[in-house]
Amino acid sequence: MIRNFIATITKKISERRDNPRYKLQIPIKVWFEPEKKAGKLPPPQLLTEDCFICGETFDLSITGIAITVPSIRIRENYLVGENRTLNAELDLPDGKVSMQIVGTRYEQIGEHLSVARYLIGARILQMTPENMKVYEHFLHNGHKILRKAASSLALEVDEV
Repeated sequence: MIRNFIATITKKISERRDNPRYKLQIPIKVWFEPEKKAGKLPPPQLLTEDCFICGETFDLSITGIAITVPSIRIRENYLVGENRTLNAELDLPDGKVSMQIVGTRYEQIGEHLSVARYLIGARILQMTPENMKVYEHFLHNGHKILRKAASSLALEVDEV
């Protein structure tokens, strides 16, 4: 009983200390930030915008995002590790929002290999002020915006 009480108090304190996370599922496109040219070697062709992976957000906050993707890597390069900077583009109802993120952790979700997906936790590194304004507005009003968008897409059936 005391252990449960302490666990509850610890959870409440950590929730107040951390930024709130909003469970919002929206499409996301992720690709590698091109690496700077090192000496006389040409940059790898893999790290370009035309080589990307699409997924969906799991949750969002001011400082980070969690996304689900079908693979943990693009070709032979892992999305998480080595402090690799990634570009991300969220497809919000109010428009696209671009940001730079760095993956901090990942775990495989799904029980079978044919449907396995990866949950990636990432920290937001950079965003333009305009994108930040749209992103923050979506964080605080996302459930209403998504509900309104879904109701406008509802199909009407004519009765005979």
